Amino acid sequence: MSDVERLLPEVVALAHRAGAAILPFWRADVQVMAKADESPVTAADLAAHQVIVEGLTALAPDIPILSEEDADIALAVREQWTRWWLVDPLDGTKEFINGSEEFTVNIALIERGQVVFGVVTVPTTGSAYYGGAGLGAWHAAAGQPAEAISVRQVPAPGSAFTVVASRRHSSPAQEHLLAGLSAVVGPLDLVSVGSSLKFCLLAEGAADCYPRLAPTSQWDTAAAQGVLEGAGGEVLQIDGQPFVYPARPSLLNPSFLALPRNVPWRESLVALAHP
Repeated sequence: MSDVERLLPEVVALAHRAGAAILPFWRADVQVMAKADESPVTAADLAAHQVIVEGLTALAPDIPILSEEDADIALAVREQWTRWWLVDPLDGTKEFINGSEEFTVNIALIERGQVVFGVVTVPTTGSAYYGGAGLGAWHAAAGQPAEAISVRQVPAPGSAFTVVASRRHSSPAQEHLLAGLSAVVGPLDLVSVGSSLKFCLLAEGAADCYPRLAPTSQWDTAAAQGVLEGAGGEVLQIDGQPFVYPARPSLLNPSFLALPRNVPWRESLVALAHP
């Protein structure tokens, strides 16, 4: 059994345990605190972080952990890492605070800046998405066997081209991209969903494209990127280069484009995003 084959099911189980630690705080008037960057954090974030750190340390004590709730690690230290965990214990904290079901637990294994695999669980439904490039991708509904998932190359008959967008983040650049994309592929159906579930919709063939021209952090995207890549998708920088996770001073991501591999409108999308 390879190291990845050993780790992946254990990480799926661990993400479910972290989700179980979150749920007692959900819709329970949890106190919201502000971090140094003014982003919100709750006791649920911290409880999930504790479960994940303890679990990953027991599972692979030699692999360092970069978590949203413990991210103040010097660049000089991170530059020495060749393999590390990239974790968002509760992705979609604003959705969580507002009582939405659209928050996730994200755990990714990174090697030399590339996503090896990612795990995304949805605490409110008990479902899990997981996968990685060269591994495949799966969705397991609560209590059900995992089923392989894959991106779609074209919308289903009678369906519009579906673009996933964030509820909170649009911009003139994104509106320009959407208008140009519609001219290439036809009418667009815009779907708004929270957290890393945006990637998962693409991975399971329920959407066609996810452009993000607004800020995200590394832990927001890595796990779901692994799922999408395992399902036959890709994530690009807006210049068309692969989207990776090198050690750099800022943990903010550049803009990106998530889409199925080898679609005919790929170059048009890149041109619209990077004129």
